[in-house]
Amino acid sequence: MFQFWKKEGWSQLGLSMKALLALLFLLIGLIPMGILGAVQNRAFRRTQIDGRVIEVQNQCLITSDRLTRADYMGAARGDALVGRELDTVADIFNGRIVVVDRNFRIVKDTFNLSEGKINVSEPVLKCFQGEHGILREDEKQYFAVTEPIYDSTPERNIVGVLLTIASTENILSNVSSVGQSTRLFVVIAFVVMAMSGIVLSFLIVKPFDHLQVALDRMADGNLDESISENIYKETRNISEAVQKTKAKLQTVDKSREEFVANVSHELKTPITSIRVLADSLMSTEDAPAELYREFMTDISEEIDRESKIIDDLLAMVKMDKAAAELNITQVDINTLVQQILKRLTPIAQKRNIELVYESIREVTAEVDEMKLSLAISNLVENAVKYNVENGWVRVTLDADHQCFYIRVADSGIGIPEDKQENVFERFYRVDKARSRETGGTGLGLAITKNVVLMHYGSIRLVSKEGEGSVFTVRIPLTYIV
Repeated sequence: MFQFWKKEGWSQLGLSMKALLALLFLLIGLIPMGILGAVQNRAFRRTQIDGRVIEVQNQCLITSDRLTRADYMGAARGDALVGRELDTVADIFNGRIVVVDRNFRIVKDTFNLSEGKINVSEPVLKCFQGEHGILREDEKQYFAVTEPIYDSTPERNIVGVLLTIASTENILSNVSSVGQSTRLFVVIAFVVMAMSGIVLSFLIVKPFDHLQVALDRMADGNLDESISENIYKETRNISEAVQKTKAKLQTVDKSREEFVANVSHELKTPITSIRVLADSLMSTEDAPAELYREFMTDISEEIDRESKIIDDLLAMVKMDKAAAELNITQVDINTLVQQILKRLTPIAQKRNIELVYESIREVTAEVDEMKLSLAISNLVENAVKYNVENGWVRVTLDADHQCFYIRVADSGIGIPEDKQENVFERFYRVDKARSRETGGTGLGLAITKNVVLMHYGSIRLVSKEGEGSVFTVRIPLTYIV
């Protein structure tokens, strides 16, 4: 399911690159800003409360020392001046101060609510044991600090506990105000980033828009349209790739026109010859039987030539359809080559051409037997046809752990170096006059190359004019699906 969404889901949405870039800029800016704002707000809140706790602790220490020196837990318990000082301190921290004696009885409450009552809370108990305590209740917006009160003897015995309860409400209110200011800043930043993201996304995508416009004009048939966007490395690479594609399209278009012209010419030539021969016979009164026989023989040869051209054209059309139409089976390549040479031996014997077959090892491969047989036959037949009298053709079969190799070498006329790149083109002939004499259509090597490529192989030519040619075919032993 995830793989389907990954492959198909996004493409079905048809998202705009501009919208994605704008959203990306926005998220890149807002997410860190939001996290930073939350962290700062929490840190500010913690710092403010911790500062107030320290401040209250210091004041409690001072107040406790003041009570100790005034012997508040003894003779001066009713000292009105000390009592007012406690009230003042409580008011400063917007809190409450409670003084507990050694019997856990409350002797002073700045709220005047609990005097005379017993307080045996945990912080008070721990304080009588000598532990200074802090009780924080952030949810209830207060904290409590305990400080021991000593007597005035050198032993400094704990005779009471000063319990100070301070409110954090005003601190939290300040923190909330700061948080509101931060949120306002985030909103303003959001608007600025959104506008900036939209502008930047348009600027970034602009070269791609230009490319799209140029490609649309090309799609309308304007192959002369020049495409050049070099603002980014990516647009430059795309431009170069499109230029190469355009050049190939122009080549294919030109090749198609030439193909149609060549087909028309090749099909028309035998028909023209047949018409000339037929008109000659009809215009000759009382023509001898030998002349009729000669002309009919020529007509038959022209018909065979026309049939050969049509067969090769049909084979080429089938090759052009799809590699999926290959009938792949396990084939004994040695036996296949032997059968081809046996079939072509009579043609070679007519010109006294020696056919030599050399098998380095036994080879079995996954191929389309019919198509590969056609390709090899074309190579060997060309080697025989374009050879010298009393020449030779040597076919070698070899293989390694990945591919098998068929090498067809001849002692023929060779191919000029400047024409070797064109021999695999349709209807191309090195020597047109000699090709017509031998019955060539100019499609044999094109068909051979197509078959080899359909098997994910390669074909290489090495030739020297007057010294012969060598065609080497390499095809994988296992067909690549």
